[in-house]
Amino acid sequence: MSGTPKIALSGVHKNFGSKQVLRGIDLAIGRGESVVVIGGSGTGKSVMLKCILGLLSPDSGSIRIDGEESVGLIGQDREQLLRKFGMLFQGAALFDSLPVWQNVAFGLIQGRRMAPEAAKEHALDKLASVGLGPEVGDLWPAELSGGMQKRVGLARAIATEPEIIFFDEPTTGLDPIMGDVINDLIVDSVRELGATTLSITHDIASARKIADRIAMIYEGRIIWQGTVEEIDRTDDPYVTQFINGRAEGPIKMQLRAL
Repeated sequence: MSGTPKIALSGVHKNFGSKQVLRGIDLAIGRGESVVVIGGSGTGKSVMLKCILGLLSPDSGSIRIDGEESVGLIGQDREQLLRKFGMLFQGAALFDSLPVWQNVAFGLIQGRRMAPEAAKEHALDKLASVGLGPEVGDLWPAELSGGMQKRVGLARAIATEPEIIFFDEPTTGLDPIMGDVINDLIVDSVRELGATTLSITHDIASARKIADRIAMIYEGRIIWQGTVEEIDRTDDPYVTQFINGRAEGPIKMQLRAL
């Protein structure tokens, strides 16, 4: 990686009481790079993402965006940083009380103070970019299928044309075909924007499709990272167990006895 990373985490720790979740995360993401972090449930993926977004404060460590420390930012400095971010949430997280176009335009109206008429036009353009017609803009989220909700969520994530986009389990709850459609839309949207992206998922097919580089998190640490091609050649026992979905291996699932 040349130059200053777009995102750089160094020694990031986060505890909840006596439970250690992040135990020294080190991860750097270059400008325009798509990095996917894989790992099982409870390994720290979502907590890491929330720390970068500032929804959680790490107990120690550094999180730099464009070389500037983001930990501890408040007020206007935090708001300015958040303008760089777009987010596709795991469940799309649409506002049920707003029509689709207002969901897509939410950041434009609330964050950028764009006039509603202009914001609606911009929202309809973004809906078109994810394969949804203008008639969808006037529907309510409850009228959409799961796949359409994901596409609306993606349109909202790219509506402000952010420099950095986060994807939280982008294909969860979708059938394999619609999941692949979403993956293709993510790749196309990110390429068009030239954005830096960080995704978290346990879906290996999705990771292969959207990643330039894959990193694996286990017990709160990044234990392996490499390209999509390298993940197929690695002999790391943790990685091979995870990507092949094997019960036997060094990763032990905690099961409660009946």
